[in-house]
Amino acid sequence: MVASKSSLAWVRGYYKRGAGTVPNTQVAHYRISDLVNRGFLSANDGRGFLLERGLVDFAWQVIWPEDFDTPDDMLERRLADVEGYAVFIHGWTGNHTIWEDLPGMVVKANRRLVAFSIDHNGFGDTRFVDTTPDLAACCPPSAMFTIEKWVNLLKIRRQPGDPAPKVINFVGHSMGGAALFYLNPILWRLGEETRYAIAPALLLNDAIHRAFYTAMGLGIGLVNRIKLFEPIEQLIKPNMIDTLCAGSDDFVKQAHARQYSETPRGVISATFQAMGMLNNWEIARKWDLFRVLLGHKDALVGLLPMMDLLSSLEVPAANVRVVAGSHYMFSVGRETAFQHAQNRELALEDILMQHRQAYNLQKTGQGGSRGFG
Repeated sequence: MVASKSSLAWVRGYYKRGAGTVPNTQVAHYRISDLVNRGFLSANDGRGFLLERGLVDFAWQVIWPEDFDTPDDMLERRLADVEGYAVFIHGWTGNHTIWEDLPGMVVKANRRLVAFSIDHNGFGDTRFVDTTPDLAACCPPSAMFTIEKWVNLLKIRRQPGDPAPKVINFVGHSMGGAALFYLNPILWRLGEETRYAIAPALLLNDAIHRAFYTAMGLGIGLVNRIKLFEPIEQLIKPNMIDTLCAGSDDFVKQAHARQYSETPRGVISATFQAMGMLNNWEIARKWDLFRVLLGHKDALVGLLPMMDLLSSLEVPAANVRVVAGSHYMFSVGRETAFQHAQNRELALEDILMQHRQAYNLQKTGQGGSRGFG
């Protein structure tokens, strides 16, 4: 297969595709290494990105609404002729699967959107070269910088000559939500991006959770160096997963348990320490298209310290929503079905609302933030 010269020619370079988990959606899976090897990305661009960011590879899936199998010769146009893209960014020991049906629900609700669910920061099929990365390489600011570079590499932003606006809607959970605070707005046009941070693990003024993340990260790192402590880790691991995934669907718990087992301990340790030790206050106070969703029973993100942090950053009260729920307040578990199902619908509505606001802002120069609802 020969790549065309279109900016989205790479969409035909998937290594696997099929029906999505949400009815009438399609899914295709990608890796940068495959796109380079098959000529859909230049070696200079693709391998240069991986080399610069210290990665072996970078992987993601694309979800779009369709009630038939989109032929390959139509795929490029189908995924390009849209209002924008929703980019889902998972948290610690997660991968692209933890979002379950939410990406499919977003594109089903607005057929002019396409979703990307990525693996990042050393998890899933996006792996670091160094199995014990430096904290500066795997902290939330670094993760966001990598994702912005990846967006530009794929050319999914509005390109010169494109006739219509495009919005990149970032949705991040936990570690991924914390990363969103470090997007550089100077590099984005008016209304070109939105951000939706769910339970962001941004612990800048949360002394208790900073100490917990740091200590646990150091403990996992010790196990990585001294195998004698592995039996202790096996006792701690189930409690960590249970705390992280409290209230979520069993699928999410199993996905985290598998990812924990498959990820080098050095990566698990460094990413947890990086969140606990982060002291980067270089956060642009641009909140017009930024929303935060918090759970009242979140064991990993303290509600009061987070509210204090958001207040100190001058995030408008209208841009913050607190719901009854846990760290995974959007995943519908058996014991949380009533409330978490509502939370997932609220998240869906918020993502779509922000997209509409941003798209209209690009078209008219008007229609800025009005907060939730």
